[in-house]
Amino acid sequence: MTMADTSSERAGARRSGVVTNAVYENGARIASPSSLHETFDMLGAHPTALAWIGLYRPDAAELAELKSAFGLHELAIEDAAQGHQRPKLERYGDTLFMVLKAAHYDDAAEEVVFGELHVFAGTNFLITVRHSESPDLAGVRRRMETSPDTLKEGTEAVLYGILDAVVDGYGPVVAGLANDIDEIETQVFDGDPRVSRRIYELNREVIEFERAVSPLSAIIQTLSTGFADGYVGEVLEQYLRDVADHVTQAKERIEEFRVLLRDILAVNTSLVGQRQTEEARALSEASNQQAIESRRIAGWAAILFAPSLIAGIYGMNFRNMPELGWVFGYPMALGIMALFMLILYIVFKRRGWL
Repeated sequence: MTMADTSSERAGARRSGVVTNAVYENGARIASPSSLHETFDMLGAHPTALAWIGLYRPDAAELAELKSAFGLHELAIEDAAQGHQRPKLERYGDTLFMVLKAAHYDDAAEEVVFGELHVFAGTNFLITVRHSESPDLAGVRRRMETSPDTLKEGTEAVLYGILDAVVDGYGPVVAGLANDIDEIETQVFDGDPRVSRRIYELNREVIEFERAVSPLSAIIQTLSTGFADGYVGEVLEQYLRDVADHVTQAKERIEEFRVLLRDILAVNTSLVGQRQTEEARALSEASNQQAIESRRIAGWAAILFAPSLIAGIYGMNFRNMPELGWVFGYPMALGIMALFMLILYIVFKRRGWL
């Protein structure tokens, strides 16, 4: 084998979408096949075994291979390949196809990050397809493997485990959203100009979270009816009721968040309006004060203009000017200046300019 062939094989291995592959029988793992073909052979050799296959961003060839081996419906395969589906549970013969929206709260970014999970469940197989890092199903697998009695229940038990893990992940999201709303209330009353955008973004997160949680009640109700035989064990039924309670609690908190955000937005709008009114009033008062000062300055300028005009005329020093040789000419000029100033002062004072 050449070095180029070896590199090609490694590249192909890296492109594989199979991240976990295990076969269980009587609640215990009996094999960890290295390929899908080996998994199919194991199921043929062990009719009561259960295959659990985990895929991360699989290519079309891998999905087509699984479709052919397990008789998966074409529409379900198309949904799993494309992603961006709403949470739902659909039945295709003896196979269930479930779509879940996982969520976790990113403390650093202070935002909710959503992931999508597609699950195919048949009598002897369970296939999970992820297109994002969330949810991490490794913990579900470890928990199920440490509870052989639960794993013996088959794919319904695994479905419960996955659903329970996704719903448990909603708890930190609810806490994070509640903390964000508390912070926003503080920002609103502090007059932070960025709070309106934050309210909008948080409202969008709550709506997206609601879209992830709301359909779960119907999904759980359908799961409680079992597979083709319509049977669900008593223990699993109790577990499903517990998950349903958690879903109800999450839905109630989401409704509280919607109401709180609506009220906060209304309060913020009112406060912004009040601040704008106060700013407009302050600007109007400043403009009025400026106008008063301008009138006062103009009034005094007019008062001083009269003597300046008379003094300027008689300061031209022409030889033939009236009253230049008169003894009382100078006192008369001063008297006329004073008279004009007094008249203008009285006029401006009455009009409120001074």
